[in-house]
Amino acid sequence: MEREYKICQKCVMDSSDKTLTFDDKGVCPRCNEYETRIVKWWNHGEGHEEELNKLLDEVKASGKGKKYDCILGLSGGLDSSYLLHLAVAKWGLRPFVFHVDAGWNLPVAEQNIRRICDKLGIELHIEKIDFEEMRQMQLAFFKTGHAGLDAPQDHAFIAQVDKFSEKLGVKYILNGYNICTEIVANPASWNEGAGPTADKTYLKDVMKKHGGFKTKNYVYTTGFRHKFWLPYVKGVKTVHLLNYVPFTKKEMIETLVNEYGYEPYKQKHFEDLLTKFIEGWWLPTRFGYDIRKAQLSSLVVTGQMTREEALDILKEPPLTEEESKELFSQVAKKLQISEEELMSYHRMPKKYIKYRNKSWVFKLGIKLYTMLGLDKRIRR
Repeated sequence: MEREYKICQKCVMDSSDKTLTFDDKGVCPRCNEYETRIVKWWNHGEGHEEELNKLLDEVKASGKGKKYDCILGLSGGLDSSYLLHLAVAKWGLRPFVFHVDAGWNLPVAEQNIRRICDKLGIELHIEKIDFEEMRQMQLAFFKTGHAGLDAPQDHAFIAQVDKFSEKLGVKYILNGYNICTEIVANPASWNEGAGPTADKTYLKDVMKKHGGFKTKNYVYTTGFRHKFWLPYVKGVKTVHLLNYVPFTKKEMIETLVNEYGYEPYKQKHFEDLLTKFIEGWWLPTRFGYDIRKAQLSSLVVTGQMTREEALDILKEPPLTEEESKELFSQVAKKLQISEEELMSYHRMPKKYIKYRNKSWVFKLGIKLYTMLGLDKRIRR
């Protein structure tokens, strides 16, 4: 029996999230959690001057006598770009800045990255992933039939952060996550069948079952290393400094455009060809998952957009038919498969086999972080 369609009366999250419930006013738990747990502490970035200055002093002190005092992964997206601007131009930090090139960068992203780094005088370290390995990994994930197709790229980024923090002996990782634009996370139900992105066991089992190959150059991390060894044994701290300053998404864009000639993307994560294809066409048409619902809900609950404005945006698809066809062709070509084969994965039954994983490590880590007040994100 098909579930009755419902949509939150405060944000635009709806029953495409199979686990979403509503209170007697038709409001979802995300909106209620924002009011009860998040906004009282965050206060739209206001009133955190003392906390921010203490953190910045700690970061700078930890880097005395070293070339770098922190690590920052730069995707070319809005959040990491704005964080780099503040870190260097406003706070005087000395970040080791790296970018993971998995072979799917769009030219506009590379241009944005170069413009920001050049003006700030930053040495950019590019970690180029073996694309043949990446291609085979991506194909294996398409063959799973589930929605978590970006795992190979996402894992590569996390693994590089972990690698550099140990290699350089740097104790602070600057993470671009922020309440302002990302408070509402994608629902867990949208990732049905998939395992934790940072789980080496999960990625290897997917490749074993669907690729039958082993990587030689790809760098892995593990949930234990990422969630426990580095933070609690090695003392590496991941900090979300954007939560301590007031800004809006509009102000972020205006600053980057005016200071660096930054070219904004039509949608969050559209700096990457594969991610643009997955989030702009594949997920909406195969599963009915429109990533914009979480992104826009973040802006609605934080007061940057009205619910009506968000609903108007959602009336149009993320990509035009022409854009979708072009992306489909480009992705098939880069994967070195026919468009017919790529479409066959789109038409697969939504029944998923189980993959080995260590999800309990991540669930425990998230629970612990939330209890300690370190995780300021609404996860459902």
